[in-house]
Amino acid sequence: MFIIKHKKIFIMISVALVALACLSFLVFGVRVGIDFKGGALTEVVYLDARPTQESLEPALAALDFGSILLQPTGEQGYIVKSKDLNESEHTLLLKTLSGDARNKLEERSFNSIGPSVGRELTRKAILAIILVSLAIIGFIALAFRGVSKPVSSWKYGLIAIVTLLHDVAIPVGLFVALSHFYGAELDTLFVVAVLTILGLSVSDTIVIFDRIRENLKEQTHVAKINFSETVGKSLEQSFVRSISTSLTVILVLLALFFFGPVSTKYFALMLTAGMFFGTYSSIFLASPLLVWIEERQKKSGK
Repeated sequence: MFIIKHKKIFIMISVALVALACLSFLVFGVRVGIDFKGGALTEVVYLDARPTQESLEPALAALDFGSILLQPTGEQGYIVKSKDLNESEHTLLLKTLSGDARNKLEERSFNSIGPSVGRELTRKAILAIILVSLAIIGFIALAFRGVSKPVSSWKYGLIAIVTLLHDVAIPVGLFVALSHFYGAELDTLFVVAVLTILGLSVSDTIVIFDRIRENLKEQTHVAKINFSETVGKSLEQSFVRSISTSLTVILVLLALFFFGPVSTKYFALMLTAGMFFGTYSSIFLASPLLVWIEERQKKSGK
């Protein structure tokens, strides 16, 4: 199959994309939202016409409160994320949002999140990602425990880990770039997106690995198995299904990105990138890596 024949090219493409994602993280860094660093969350609703975001942002920037994130919510409201505010700063923020009383507004909520809450949330987010990753690895090890030749079952799990890192690293690199150029902030939705990508991206890989396992079982009577041909055949049997399934999810996510609320746009974009590169890795990275490992084993005589 074309993919297996040119496996080195596709593996290098993946390496280059992950390197770019890491470079993006090192160069730009990431803006952490108040969910993790602490701050104030203010929600207001306008009783008359809501002023445009473009007209409010310069006035909010002039307050000298540091980084302020303004997000539309519903048809008449805004959510304002800022540093922790005292009473006078809170009053000044509401006055600025009302445009010196030209726009009548109602404050729906004002919440302060302390740094200790942010640290606890950070700890739980990291723990959740680690536990989900370990659960996925354990499932793969259990599902492929009967596979031993010509590639050991633990190597399927190792490749699954590599593809998971690939599938998460690239969307995170994209988010870091958005954080630098458009002010996106890392919040709890970001963590949800990463956990969702971990679950969705590995599913395609497991489907193709399972097809490889079934085809290998059918060849138990063959004295010498041509592993690259078996993997190529398995890809031909599976890739249309994988692409079709992922495409339907991507179309829904794109609809959410273009027509959904502003607060979920970056979430939808991250999931879209995760689904796209997750499908890419299951077809163009995981399977070629299996063949590459098998060829390396042959050369080393193992």
